[in-house]
Amino acid sequence: MKKFFSSILVAGLLLSVGVNSTFAAGGASGPKTYNSVGKIGAVIMNPYGIAPLTAIITTGGYHLENVSVLVKGKGEKGIDIKYNVSNSKILQHGGIPIFGLYPDYINKIEVIYTKFMPGNQKSEKVNETYSIYAPPITTYGSGTSQKTFLPKAEVIIPASDKVKNNLYLMNHLSSILPNAGQVVWNHPVGGALEWDYESYVWMIDTNGDIRWQLDVSKLRDPYDIRKKGNLMGFDQTKDGNLLWGQGQTYKKYDLMGRKIFDRMLPRSYIDFSHHTEETVKDTYLLRVANSDMKRKDGKNVRTVRDVIIELDKEGNVIDEWKLSDILDPYRDNNILAMDQGAVCLNIDASKAGQTVSKEDLEDNSMPFGDVAGVGPGRNWAHVNSVNYDPYDDSIIISSRHQSAVIKITRDKKIKWILGSPEGWSEEFQKYLLKPIDKDGKEIICEANGSKCPGYLNDKGGFDYSWTQHTAYVIPEKSNGHIRRVSTFDNGDSRGMEQPALVSMKYSRAVEYEIDEKNMTVKQVWEFGKERGLQWYSPITSVTEYQPKTDTMMVYSATAGMGDLVAFRKRKAELTPYLHEFAYGTTTPELEIKMVDGNIIGYRALVVDYKLAFE
Repeated sequence: MKKFFSSILVAGLLLSVGVNSTFAAGGASGPKTYNSVGKIGAVIMNPYGIAPLTAIITTGGYHLENVSVLVKGKGEKGIDIKYNVSNSKILQHGGIPIFGLYPDYINKIEVIYTKFMPGNQKSEKVNETYSIYAPPITTYGSGTSQKTFLPKAEVIIPASDKVKNNLYLMNHLSSILPNAGQVVWNHPVGGALEWDYESYVWMIDTNGDIRWQLDVSKLRDPYDIRKKGNLMGFDQTKDGNLLWGQGQTYKKYDLMGRKIFDRMLPRSYIDFSHHTEETVKDTYLLRVANSDMKRKDGKNVRTVRDVIIELDKEGNVIDEWKLSDILDPYRDNNILAMDQGAVCLNIDASKAGQTVSKEDLEDNSMPFGDVAGVGPGRNWAHVNSVNYDPYDDSIIISSRHQSAVIKITRDKKIKWILGSPEGWSEEFQKYLLKPIDKDGKEIICEANGSKCPGYLNDKGGFDYSWTQHTAYVIPEKSNGHIRRVSTFDNGDSRGMEQPALVSMKYSRAVEYEIDEKNMTVKQVWEFGKERGLQWYSPITSVTEYQPKTDTMMVYSATAGMGDLVAFRKRKAELTPYLHEFAYGTTTPELEIKMVDGNIIGYRALVVDYKLAFE
């Protein structure tokens, strides 16, 4: 009996030793957590896997309140990033979110907080500084045409106090990688599935320093239809998060990289690109295309960049604007005048300066798909932005291939067309805005209405926008039926022609005043013509009013591409320009030149990072 009890005792002791040994070897930790480097918890780098310049300082089990973060600027002139963190964000992330780290650098972060021991009213106010190293930037590149991992930002005109603390999300793309554009749609044909490039998304401060990056490799897979496509159309929503689309999906993530949703497009639609937007009604506008449309000739096709949809927060379709039923998909004047070497991101130096013929457009053998052509199933509209106007519950679209900014009502009626009158059939004539000068006198544009004084006069003046991008209403500067609208006038097909010399091309940032009752348009601001070919962006780019700073942000995103032949032969490099202007002026509050990247700029977006945390 003694021997039996002794055996049990020995076994118990051995089991006890075994359990303790397991703890020591890295098993269950017991009442312990990771070692802290400060007065609360551990530091977790890149907590959600796609934003490597972020971190979380965990709570360590304490309750935290009154939290503020200061990521100190690099060197004497570095830009501080400072924000408060709400209690709900502390609970969401399990700690203090750290945003805005410099890559390949030991960052100094000052955090201030009040900590409570759970169940104990006693608190301690803490002010401590962390040293956190963030890794270098890594991107997927061509290996042959790039000089750096991302374009370098050279500050030409330092930021004024008005815009000094701005942060800019940069969205670029590369079309020359061998894993791009390998798949097309079938059953039926058409669409733009092959529009699938490597994307580059990062943020810079006004010193040009990188402060955030999105690891696109975690989102794009060229061998998976669901994960193909360009990351485009970034919009910061009212809650501070980022909304964008990618091919067959649209997504919402926070600035820490946490996924809020990643959804497939509704099944009636395909090929998101260019633009997403959250409206004041808490709905989403997306520019998409039809997945299966019956043409009048009985053919079924997938359409190209000619449908707008509105979704609720749960992803349900509220409304659609099928533009081939609203506009004239066979108006070809502007398409005939466009430089076929640069059709949005489809760059072909062998066609630089060439136009397409009317016979080509009308040829029955012309393919369906992502080709500049007429009729549903081809790229006749190329809508690159859609903007909600709450004044009358309508949308404003930018149609590149019609060189027209168009307002369309909720009941799918055209309200006005801002563009050359040339080529619009009789039923659309009543919607065309009449240009007037500052005194209200009518402006006469020559050659069927396409050659306006601003085109013919070296000093500028009124002109329509040509192959434009980003047509946005400015509610803060509008008053009832008098609406202010900004756009980036790229300038291809200006005057409904190609100039005699490449050097004659130019782009503009423009603001118009539209009187919707009297159907007139007045040009009230422009910048860019004086910069000439150097500043010319044949494709992409953005002009957008910033209410927080009362400035106009402009990104000439493909400056340097004006001479396409030289660009493709690597004798010219992309040098996009980022500007901020005090409203109504043409003297920059900031000018940054992007160099050495040689990837195609798409847009820039001012990001208010405080919205994401406070």
